[in-house]
Amino acid sequence: MTEAAAPATLGVILAGGLARRMGGGDKPLALLGGRPLLDHVIERLRPQCRELILNANGDPARFAATGLPVVPDDLPGFPGPLAGILAALDWAVERRPDVGWIVSVAGDSPFLPADYVERLHAARSLAGMPLACARTDGRTHPVNGLWPVALRHDLRRALVEEDMRKIDRWTARHGVAPADWPSEPVDPFFNVNTPDELAAAERLLGGQDRTP
Repeated sequence: MTEAAAPATLGVILAGGLARRMGGGDKPLALLGGRPLLDHVIERLRPQCRELILNANGDPARFAATGLPVVPDDLPGFPGPLAGILAALDWAVERRPDVGWIVSVAGDSPFLPADYVERLHAARSLAGMPLACARTDGRTHPVNGLWPVALRHDLRRALVEEDMRKIDRWTARHGVAPADWPSEPVDPFFNVNTPDELAAAERLLGGQDRTP
């Protein structure tokens, strides 16, 4: 799938987490198959989007090798992925006013599907909903979703005035359509939170590499 097959969509890779279960540091820079996790995410998402940006806090220089714009949260206290999504929505309005949609992915999800953006748009259009999120085997992945730029003011109010942190709570207000993928042979939204999961990702990547 190419970006031309869906409405103009900006991709944001969420890399602002604290990675406590990985011992701290920048989890997306952990090596998988000899390359940073982040490289795998970029490689899979880039063909599907008009442009990619990276949501991360702290010194942006540590991500310089990606060549992506680094957009920090503008809310204090690491309020979670909704703050990163808001930062991306605001960035789109300021820098890419012709783009009406943001698609978000976790920075530690190296097996993203090639039809990710296309299928999210199809799901929200078919359901008549403004939002969509990924789902495998009945389990939703709220961080991996599609967001209209038009809802950015409501999202800011929810974060600032209501101290809202849970993605599901905010999306339920507006209506969110699930887009389904199979979880076999590899769950495309497998994400790496622990050293054991990084080792599992190595095994899964090896299996994919050996597939004809």
